[in-house]
Amino acid sequence: MALPVFFQEADWKFGQEIWLHEDTARHVVQVLRMQCNEQLKLTDGKGNELLVTISVAAKKKCAVVLNEIVVHQPKKNKLHLAVAFTKNTSRNEWLLEKATELGVSSILPIIVTRSEKEKIRYDRWKNILVSALIQSQQYYLPELWEAVSLKELLKRNNNIPQKLIAHCIEGNEKMPLLQTKNNTETIMLIGPEGDFTNDEVNLCLENGFQPVDLGSQRLRTETAAMAVCAYFNFVNHEI
Repeated sequence: MALPVFFQEADWKFGQEIWLHEDTARHVVQVLRMQCNEQLKLTDGKGNELLVTISVAAKKKCAVVLNEIVVHQPKKNKLHLAVAFTKNTSRNEWLLEKATELGVSSILPIIVTRSEKEKIRYDRWKNILVSALIQSQQYYLPELWEAVSLKELLKRNNNIPQKLIAHCIEGNEKMPLLQTKNNTETIMLIGPEGDFTNDEVNLCLENGFQPVDLGSQRLRTETAAMAVCAYFNFVNHEI
């Protein structure tokens, strides 16, 4: 039977006792009914898979001792997803969950002309990312950025090898998603409800972005994001 996996950020040292977060401790002790000397796995979201042994199992407290560390190498073909989030909280949270499950490396909220005013609850959003990370049995937690303007995002990500933008404006030549480069670090821009403006698309083109075609259907923001994540997860799968 596979060992359960949980998330814990800590300064790990062999033999040192670490107290688990309260929610994790409660789940380990009260739900799974694990006892002292039983083993479980943890990840810090930075590529480390940690095998630990329970040293204390109280009602709401649980301490563990580190036995072994397995370091997972980061992906070479990272996907950075830049999204103009909508005002629909449930759809945004669904996007965060599924993008994490599909292995996105970072999520960058962007502010554009047609952005909706959605309050970004970073603590809640991070919890969603953590839950999806554990569910999908991965070891790298996506980096969640603060919301920035499009100009600021372009300036910060100028050195990424493959820069792509999906938009619905007619008359502009677009490259099919299937023709994008595999095994290449990529940033993908997904626009808001109502799409990017012409000026925003032109600004991206001036900064080296290539427009891509996601198909004949007009997709919602979160659907377009999932189409991209699913495609890159499939073509860059390392066997």
